[in-house]
Amino acid sequence: MAHRKLLQPNMLSVIFTLAWPTMLEQLLQTAVQYIDTAMVGALGTNATAAVGATATVNWLISGTISALAIGFLPMIAQNLGAGNKEMARRAAAQSVSVTLVSGLLFTLLTLSLSPLVPAWMQVDAPLRPLAAQYFFILYMPMLPRAATILFGTVLRAAGDTKTPMQVGVLVNVVNVLFNFLLIYPTRQVQLFSHTFTAYGAGMGVIGAAIASAVAFTLGGVLITIAFWRHPELSPRGQKLRPDKEILRPCMRVAIPNMFQRFGTSLGYVVFAAMINALGEVATAAHTIANTVESAFYIPGYGMQTAAATLAGNAVGADDRQRMRDFSGMILVVEVLLMLLSGGLLFAFAPDMMRLFSDKDEVISLGATVLRMVAVSEPFYGVSIILEGILQGVGNTKVPFIFNIAGMWGVRIVGTFLCTKLLGMGLIAAWACMILHNLLLFCAFVAYYRKKM
Repeated sequence: MAHRKLLQPNMLSVIFTLAWPTMLEQLLQTAVQYIDTAMVGALGTNATAAVGATATVNWLISGTISALAIGFLPMIAQNLGAGNKEMARRAAAQSVSVTLVSGLLFTLLTLSLSPLVPAWMQVDAPLRPLAAQYFFILYMPMLPRAATILFGTVLRAAGDTKTPMQVGVLVNVVNVLFNFLLIYPTRQVQLFSHTFTAYGAGMGVIGAAIASAVAFTLGGVLITIAFWRHPELSPRGQKLRPDKEILRPCMRVAIPNMFQRFGTSLGYVVFAAMINALGEVATAAHTIANTVESAFYIPGYGMQTAAATLAGNAVGADDRQRMRDFSGMILVVEVLLMLLSGGLLFAFAPDMMRLFSDKDEVISLGATVLRMVAVSEPFYGVSIILEGILQGVGNTKVPFIFNIAGMWGVRIVGTFLCTKLLGMGLIAAWACMILHNLLLFCAFVAYYRKKM
């Protein structure tokens, strides 16, 4: 017990060293998402709906690429934990081939399907041409986006969470700057007591898409340079053609996670499509509430990065006790952080909605669902951490089963029954989502207590 008490300050230091850059990166990404939503929202509810209606497709595509990245995480973390740097570097080099293949494949897929996506998402007919143009431009830089996701995960697996954070900061600054220049027309802007002319292209939603595309491209280039220069993981001098010894175990981890992310993201698409069918107010409230809610999950996903990396290192070093010590500490910290974020979300839900809309009906509906989900945040936070631990040890089959069963068996079926058959609205749909999160908590905790 004395040894454990002496270890705790060091454990906290290691955990936060890994977690804080990811938290800051996600905080900045969320801040920019807030700014994007507010900037587009100033153009009107139609603009918000056109942009937000295809947002869940982004989760589907990004989630699939992230799953491929997760395949490399345990191999790199475990080999570094075991002191086998050469094998870790070989694994990192293979991520280059995967980036090229997935980036080019998704570029062709997304650009060719862009005219069809708004119709699939049940976007109102007058908004479909604008939503299709936004989607097309957003996915032109798919290869740099794939590089950002895959190379960022590879660096985090080696404990380098600062580099992806630094790249993310610059990308977000560029995104906001180009938004300011491209969305609005030339106008008079008052800053404190000074008035000046702000030049702009007046491109509206299309300007927002171009700004994001430029930022994504910059991010892909910068993260690739950082990866190429990394002292332990650089692929320079490594063979980039497919290596079965590396790819087979990586794909055994990646494929269940890919099916999980694809299945859950497809569920989000179906979920959003059912909400879009509820009308413009429900769509706008749902889009804004999702944006607001994402900021309050930052502690969870920041800690998940630390949990996955530390679990992989501990398994590689064959030290299960260290993994249990770190896991217990991370879970305690996570619950405390999510209690705090959930409390803030509950208290300030109406104020957060007012940042993005001046429509009373949108604000009221969004604030109601945000306060509902705030209560479930600590439970969902535990699920995030336990899933990260399982990813770190290379077990992605169990999260796949839990997430797919919860998404399709609870959220989708429940929302269909409530909205399509019973004629209920957005509040009932979010209640189904919360029930899904609570069942995930129960399933992950039961598995962790029994198997880990």
